Amino acid sequence: MPANLPPQYYVLERQFRAEKDIAEKLRMAQELLSIMPKHKGTDKLQADMKAKISKLKKQISSVKKSGAARSEQLDHIDKEGAGQVILIGPPNSGKSSLLDALTNAKPLIADYHYSTREPLPGMMRYETISIQLVDTPPISPDIFEAYLLGIIRNADLIALVADMGKDGFEEGVRFVFDKLKERRIILTHKVPDDHDTEEIGIAYKKTMFIAHKIFDEGGEGRKQRLAELYPGFTVAGTSILDDKYLENLKKTIYTELGIIRVYTKTIGNEPDFNDPIILKPGATVEEAAYVLHKDFAHRFQYAKIWGEGKFDGQRVQKTYQLSDGDIIEFHI
Repeated sequence: MPANLPPQYYVLERQFRAEKDIAEKLRMAQELLSIMPKHKGTDKLQADMKAKISKLKKQISSVKKSGAARSEQLDHIDKEGAGQVILIGPPNSGKSSLLDALTNAKPLIADYHYSTREPLPGMMRYETISIQLVDTPPISPDIFEAYLLGIIRNADLIALVADMGKDGFEEGVRFVFDKLKERRIILTHKVPDDHDTEEIGIAYKKTMFIAHKIFDEGGEGRKQRLAELYPGFTVAGTSILDDKYLENLKKTIYTELGIIRVYTKTIGNEPDFNDPIILKPGATVEEAAYVLHKDFAHRFQYAKIWGEGKFDGQRVQKTYQLSDGDIIEFHI
């Protein structure tokens, strides 16, 4: 029986054979197995691919145990808070300084290249929620940590930090775009709803710019140049010297994450503003209930809503779409 493999399988298989990084090769092998049709004609192919996956997992496990390549242990950062934002950029763009100014983390900050050697997460507080920021080693012709691919693919938002304090930022930014594209990661201001099926294995990642050191001479002009070079991308100018700019950056990051906050209250009590439910825009009352507990979502009969542009205590059904800042009171 013929295998009848889809065209995108052969495209990804060629990339798989050429890939040198073990962790990325494992990810691609798992993807090849997932798109392989499941019938008698592919039984041998499936068995071979499963064997390759098993071998790659053993290689990674062996590397971790030996300590020969610590970077293999760094390709995943557990998500915390309302969203995970990865800070990337050329050397000395200011990623570590921003992490220090915005979060509880204490990165090594030095006036020389490549002071950041491993990813470092920190929690940024914005109004009633916390957002996870992750500082990463620089991306340049001299250095590229392969484990960054896994971290970037898993992120909710990419923030590319560019240094507005000096001319020539364009080259460093372009290298970051090109290097990640070479490794099948496309930085974009808008993730397409669908794309060519032959693009299997390519990750489109929502990305914004942080135009850092905006107060340096010529900073505003370079920020404008950055916006012109990358139309459609959000560009947030900032400086660690100005709290107003830092607060604006927090708000921009929250907006770019594309999430809403919904608060809950029990009957006869005040709303709990300390632990909001995080949802995607357009989410319904029923989806909010599922976040609390799936069994609860089946049991409640209706909800009451408080929020901007609504009647206080307005009764709504499960399909009602929520807005940022809404307060829900569930009734069983």
